[in-house]
Amino acid sequence: MKLFPAILSNKLEQRVQGNALRLLFVSNKQLIDFSSNDYLGLSQSEIIFNETHEYLINNKIIQNGATGSRLLSGNHKLYQETEDFIANFHQSETALIFNSGYDANVGFFSSVPQKGDLILYDELCHASIRDGIQLSHAKAYKFDHNDFEDLEKLILRFRNEHVFPSAVEGRGTLLSEIYIVTESVFSMDGDCPNLEELVQLSDKHNCYLVVDEAHALGVFGSAGEGFVQMLGLQDQVFARIITFGKGLGCHGAAILGSPELRSYLVNFARSFIYTTGLSPHSVATILVAYNYLDKEKKNIETLRENIIHFNQEKNLLGLKQIFVRSKSAIQSAIIPGNEKVKAIANQLQEKGFDVKAILSPTVPEGQERLRFCLHSYNSKEQISEVLGLLSKLIF
Repeated sequence: MKLFPAILSNKLEQRVQGNALRLLFVSNKQLIDFSSNDYLGLSQSEIIFNETHEYLINNKIIQNGATGSRLLSGNHKLYQETEDFIANFHQSETALIFNSGYDANVGFFSSVPQKGDLILYDELCHASIRDGIQLSHAKAYKFDHNDFEDLEKLILRFRNEHVFPSAVEGRGTLLSEIYIVTESVFSMDGDCPNLEELVQLSDKHNCYLVVDEAHALGVFGSAGEGFVQMLGLQDQVFARIITFGKGLGCHGAAILGSPELRSYLVNFARSFIYTTGLSPHSVATILVAYNYLDKEKKNIETLRENIIHFNQEKNLLGLKQIFVRSKSAIQSAIIPGNEKVKAIANQLQEKGFDVKAILSPTVPEGQERLRFCLHSYNSKEQISEVLGLLSKLIF
């Protein structure tokens, strides 16, 4: 076997020296879960597991794999039924399933914005969005987190640079399009943008608004439809990216939008075109999980009660100052320094609580944090106990 390249070894050593080397761990089921994205516990649902199996048997679908890309042999009949259900559930004209949220974001941003277009994205947008943008031929600039004054300055600067006189005196013609990109719940901070204000700004400047709802599905809305629908803004957003690996407890993602957008993605999104489709079992799990979400509201209500309890407890314990303001299932306590935050996480784990440290460079240096993920299956007693322990370790 050839020697490992020295430059790569050096990069690994830098991670070791910075106490930031990533390792793979097998999940410890004995610890109380405050780390997974399984907000409603649906990944553990025996009902969904058994109903998925029954659905496949009853429909005589005895097949382990998709056998090819969806444009060749992999577009089995379950896809259409599931995409129709998702579109109806989310009050969208269409839905197009991708193999993962990463694939959906990379496929969308690498193909939709064109050369000469502009992408303006929140500085805290997920890595999958950034990776898709890097593959795009459009120019891209980040705006300060949830700062729409900064965003509007960028819009006006771009418009002024790209407006040319038309035949009609006093008017101009726009050279290209602007895409505004945000998340309804940010994955590291757990906070939400003012989407109503952002929609108004997008309409004012004739921009296309794209919202990643990965951490909002199952958390916001009367049936967990997401933040956009909870606000009734679904008809004013150009595209929504919905991810199934979190609140829905399974795998895959969908892009919601117009029939024209769906057709365009089928023809030009490379992460959709050049990959084997999901297996019938995976798609059936998505459909069954959506049906469960549509009918069962208890888990959603319990999760919301736990979020309220967490916020009340951290205030009572004097911890509010170290937490990012959040009304979502993600609660982050800023504890600067990789070594310090890892030490506190280890102590919480030794006490039986699975709380993970998020280190730089995943987050900026000085913004290292403990990331608490709340679930419908966490008890209020567990929440109070873990915050009480944190209070003793911090103060």
